[in-house]
Amino acid sequence: MTFLLCLSVAVEEANPVMASAPIAPYNSSPLGNSSSQNASRESLKMEPLADVAVLPGEERVIDKEIIYICPFNSAVKGKVSITNYRLYFKNTDSETPVTLNVPLGVINRVEKMGGASSRGENSYGLEITCKDMRNLRFALKQEGHSRRDIFEILFKYAFPLSHGMQLFAFLSQEKYEENGWNVYEPLEEYRRQGLPNSEWRVTFINKNYELCDTYPTILVVPYKATDEDLRRVATFRSRCRIPVLSWFHKENHAVITRCSQPLVGMSGKRNKDDERYLDVIREANGTTKLTIYDARPNVNAVANKATGGGYEGDDAYQNAELVFLDIHNIHVMRESLKKLKDIVYPNVEESHWLSSLESTHWLEHIKLVLSGAIQVADKVSSGSSVMVHCSDGWDRTAQLTSLSMLMLDSYYRTLGGFQVLLEKEWIGFGHKFASRIGHGDKNHADQDRSPIFLQFIDCVWQMTKQFPTAFEFNERLLVVILDHLYSCRFGTFLYNCESARESNNVRVKTVSLWSLINSDTSLYINPFYTPESSRVLYPVASMRHLELWVTYYIRWNPRIQHQQQSPVEQRYKELLALRDQYLKKLEELQLSDSAPSSTHLTNSSTPNAATPNQHITHLQTPF
Repeated sequence: MTFLLCLSVAVEEANPVMASAPIAPYNSSPLGNSSSQNASRESLKMEPLADVAVLPGEERVIDKEIIYICPFNSAVKGKVSITNYRLYFKNTDSETPVTLNVPLGVINRVEKMGGASSRGENSYGLEITCKDMRNLRFALKQEGHSRRDIFEILFKYAFPLSHGMQLFAFLSQEKYEENGWNVYEPLEEYRRQGLPNSEWRVTFINKNYELCDTYPTILVVPYKATDEDLRRVATFRSRCRIPVLSWFHKENHAVITRCSQPLVGMSGKRNKDDERYLDVIREANGTTKLTIYDARPNVNAVANKATGGGYEGDDAYQNAELVFLDIHNIHVMRESLKKLKDIVYPNVEESHWLSSLESTHWLEHIKLVLSGAIQVADKVSSGSSVMVHCSDGWDRTAQLTSLSMLMLDSYYRTLGGFQVLLEKEWIGFGHKFASRIGHGDKNHADQDRSPIFLQFIDCVWQMTKQFPTAFEFNERLLVVILDHLYSCRFGTFLYNCESARESNNVRVKTVSLWSLINSDTSLYINPFYTPESSRVLYPVASMRHLELWVTYYIRWNPRIQHQQQSPVEQRYKELLALRDQYLKKLEELQLSDSAPSSTHLTNSSTPNAATPNQHITHLQTPF
């Protein structure tokens, strides 16, 4: 229970005396909204929607008087405005401001609450379940079917794909100076890694998505493997997701490769081409044995044989070592997050906090993912090549490859490098964002929904906590990424794979999230960042070193939401601003000294007069 005690302390420090703290003005807005107003203001035509800037392409659909049943401030009268992008509520009956600013893409479920004959105050209305750890309840007057219009409009615009409509990303007319679609160029990234070379080559066999429709068009494969070899291997890998290179170690030439499970089945099928292909990967840098990290629990991998899948057995793959990492499937992760939401929203019950958190198993899953990535990074760092897969190679595989690459390669720990990592390992290699998040889809009970990407971002946050100077980006970036994972404002996370994005012209018809981020990078920079190019990070993946990400999971609680910034970080930023002021004054003095003027000529005639340069030499700053 020691690790849970640490978590309790973390929550109490962030939220002193949760039960008795005074409630601050409640403002429930995703962190990304304020930054979007700061970014590229000249290019955004702002129209008033109460206190919120309307986005270009955003249109108001309905306004309605309503009662918001706030879990923190009780029932609040106000007006709700629904546009084709968001739900916005502002109270009208009290001095303390209460606002909601909810992108419709965040909504997971809309239900009617109560009926015409329901008794009790505020028992008739709507209940909205969100994907970002909160629920909303609104009450209306019972007479005259008063909720029918707002329910139908909300249901239609929150789930546009279910009603034959477009996602807001295709309607948005935002313009930015930065084009986020240019952030990731595959060939350029592979060149940065030192590829192609005598061991690995670039192939365009998938340029029309003929080899694998969920892989990107540009792949890196062993130099000795021909395109015909790749086609034969594809027949023995689930979804034709053959082993391909993700990352190359420039010094020891070890690699991280990724793929899907082999199609062994109950009869124990073998494929000589697949076996030989894995040997070619192993021989590329002289690795004695290729380590295969199967993300699944052993029992799950065995069970997958019944559906035609399986794993690499010792008899067929004699030059490989198979390691199961015991990370559970998408269904277990979905249920774990549901349990976590139950204990953090709307209130945190302190008396049972430790046992309640433990019962969700959320941090236990975080630990297993991080532990698996550490094993991958350590094996590659020691000079051995690895292959990573789960079942289809687009969920746990992406978690493991991207986290291990984050540990091994400091480039991915920069603001730009992290964007490249997400574009490459998650978006390019076909993590099923549309299926896992359910963009614009009313089917909230879809069994394909799962918080796999959220789990990965949580793991990244755990690393930033353990290595506060190793990452150029800050926590704000991680929260904004998650907010827009759901918002459908940008095209970055739409659809399941590159081929689907290409057929829907996402890069032409929508804006990239990185356009927003890179238009004002100062919002996302970690002031404590210290570049260390050769450092490998090995986070401690034990329960007593992991924390619940309070400022994300419990951020809708106003006592958490309005906590002040870290005093150390605040003071550091103040000192940086002071340094900038001194440097600016120094520059002004130098310019005035070098500019020809009559005053300068007069002073130069007095040999004992102190020149500006002589004064400047005494102006020092500790930065």
